[in-house]
Amino acid sequence: MAVVLVSFAEPIVSDGVTYTAEAWGAPMDGNLWEGWIAFTPRGGGVRIRSPRETTQPNYVDTEYWATGLTLVYLEGALTRALEAREA
Repeated sequence: MAVVLVSFAEPIVSDGVTYTAEAWGAPMDGNLWEGWIAFTPRGGGVRIRSPRETTQPNYVDTEYWATGLTLVYLEGALTRALEAREA
């Protein structure tokens, strides 16, 4: 089951749309965890998510990964999410 690891207060803006970002994680086969970033438009609309951004050995390490994400990283993840949606 997927869980929100971190909700980021700083908004991310792309092409005039302001998004709220959250780092999510979920268990995978083999006791691994994956992490990705979800972006929700502040004015309403469909949430989009990046492709998998990390694979970690457990929940604790996935949460630690999420707490270290910077605004620049989130901007890149939003670009990846938008590109994946268009593909």
